[in-house]
Amino acid sequence: MLSLSRIPAFCLACLLSLAAAAAAPAAEPNHWRRFAFELEVGPVWQTRNDVRIPGDTGTEFSLKDLTGSGPYPAGRITLDWNIRQRHGLRFIVAPFQFDGKGSFDRSVSFSGGTFAPGTSTKGTYKFNTYRAGYRYLFFNTDAWQMRVGATILVRDAKIELEQNGISASDSDFGFAPLLNFSAQWAFAPRWTAILDFEGLAGGPGRALDLSLKVRYALNDHWSVGAGYRTLEGGADSDDVYNFSWFHYALLTLGYQF
Repeated sequence: MLSLSRIPAFCLACLLSLAAAAAAPAAEPNHWRRFAFELEVGPVWQTRNDVRIPGDTGTEFSLKDLTGSGPYPAGRITLDWNIRQRHGLRFIVAPFQFDGKGSFDRSVSFSGGTFAPGTSTKGTYKFNTYRAGYRYLFFNTDAWQMRVGATILVRDAKIELEQNGISASDSDFGFAPLLNFSAQWAFAPRWTAILDFEGLAGGPGRALDLSLKVRYALNDHWSVGAGYRTLEGGADSDDVYNFSWFHYALLTLGYQF
């Protein structure tokens, strides 16, 4: 993630982008709706979850090997609010938490605790995110819509180990700026393909969230869909080292008006 010291410059760049976007001539987008809700649910698998806390003195271990690769349940809710013809806001709530049991093949020092090898150990991972972002519709035809913008992500994260009454955990509550891009292609009547990306890399870490979905419009208001999402990122600092990679199989239900 980017450090908080870089956020003011990032926000200034966003304000300049907003001013330029507001000055651009606006044509009414096709199939324009004021609000759109989407519920997304599905299983998640992890292919990487490497942890070392503290980052400079802890023992590195794989939380994936300890808890298993999944699948784990997950979901998110998205609200799009098109405040003007080309200008919109997006809000996302994405809770995610899982746990599992396994054992280490060596002694592990984690967040002030020491965990013995060959002993049943419970690992818990939490990464709840809340996002608020601005999106600008810069390309609009009968078949295509493309948007760019910026997002502020609030993360509520925690990693915990428990073994024979001993527990240690590391929590992190913070903010990170992201850039976003999305493209929609109406490739057939009622059918739309959607590419959505949010992410940024710099400083001690990165965050990348990419999805590809296909949506079918049941009528003017309701839609269903399916797709794939990948979420990758982490941080490397003296306090914490954690990089993870998750893969989602998605089902969606949407409503717009």
